[in-house]
Amino acid sequence: MALARVNRLSFSYPEAATAALEQVSLDLNRGEIVLLLGVSGSGKSTLLRALSGLVPHFHGGRFSGSVTVAGRDTRETPPAALAGCVATLFQDPEDQIIFDSVANEVAFGPENLGAGAEQALERGRKALAAVGAEHLIDRATRELSGGELQRVCLASALALEPELLVLDEPTSQLDPDGAEAFLALVERLARERGTAVVLSEQRPSLPLAICERVIFLRDGRLVFDAPREQALEWLELEEPGFSRALEPAGERTGGAGEVVCALSSLTYAYHPGEPVLEDASLEIRRGEIVGLAGPNGCGKTTLAKLACGLLDVQEGSVELHGRAGYLSQDPGRYVVCERAEDEVALGIGGDLPAARRRLGELGLGGCERRHPRDLSSGERERLGLAAVLAIEPDLLVLDEPTRGVDPERKRELTELLRKHAAERATLLVTHDIAFAAAVCDRVVTLPAARELGRV
Repeated sequence: MALARVNRLSFSYPEAATAALEQVSLDLNRGEIVLLLGVSGSGKSTLLRALSGLVPHFHGGRFSGSVTVAGRDTRETPPAALAGCVATLFQDPEDQIIFDSVANEVAFGPENLGAGAEQALERGRKALAAVGAEHLIDRATRELSGGELQRVCLASALALEPELLVLDEPTSQLDPDGAEAFLALVERLARERGTAVVLSEQRPSLPLAICERVIFLRDGRLVFDAPREQALEWLELEEPGFSRALEPAGERTGGAGEVVCALSSLTYAYHPGEPVLEDASLEIRRGEIVGLAGPNGCGKTTLAKLACGLLDVQEGSVELHGRAGYLSQDPGRYVVCERAEDEVALGIGGDLPAARRRLGELGLGGCERRHPRDLSSGERERLGLAAVLAIEPDLLVLDEPTRGVDPERKRELTELLRKHAAERATLLVTHDIAFAAAVCDRVVTLPAARELGRV
């Protein structure tokens, strides 16, 4: 018997003009790893929320059909009652954190399931170790990098020891080694514990190697559901963006111009005696795209913020010639307007025609009057990019710009950045190796800030 069953599920968010899901049916079996694919806005996150009971209990909206997990109908069982059976990692780990300390965060779930304080903390500690983050247990959550925060949320989900593990973009902010190690752990959970796993990913190469089955959503409808080998053939024919990597960039023929930003001997610490950057130096010239890589927590975002003037220099110097624009790891958290076009126009004196052009360039034509909170995570990422590009910065800093972005939109972003590269200097913080190879002129790695050379 299936652990989870979705039967003719249709769902629309409150006041939405179109359905997020239409007539979706599928079964999930114990010990099975299922990869959920689809472009941004296709309904993937909504389906995952339905498996955890958040749809409809948290979001409201119009719900028809049924979702049953471990024999419990989610229409009649609130998410809290499913917590011992289902564990969920959301797209935005920043919105999932409850406590200020990592130790309390990872122990919270087991304590709510009846574990004693010591047992709950031990389960949390083991889960942190499993995701390579045991060293974070005494840290404050507010001090963590995006990748470190994602590891803590992964550990919190694993500490529940669920029957069904629901993962929405679980490796989006993990460095390559961390992503590979985490998916190996997911595979062991399925094989050894019989945990059913359903995960959504926009970087599908690693999960395609461990899943048994692939589901593809398009416009809220399930258009494909088959074993992996059959799925690989179907993707190659119908959705090649999900089965083929971005093409590496060829040798650049144009030269770089004047220095736009010069970072010299930067050392920065959030706490005295604990620097996250040490003696880091970098020059970024107009006309070039520079990638910034390195493991989670090595100071990439800190360096990016220093370059833009968002942090005050402690040691060393920053010279910036012109205006800087910064796209954060989670731009959806900084939305202030109620319509997408107003959000983009905010920094350019309310110029709506220019804002609409920017939205169109990023595949958001038709979304001009939508509320930013109603957009998918990938769509909000592109909205944030449109707002930053609209001010025409001399230095463009993008922090994980492909998080939640589907392969086709990633190709469009590559083309857009390369097309306009001569107009500015661009610093790209990313764990997306294929994207960096396709778009960057050179890649620098931290913590040593050692230049890896042209990719």
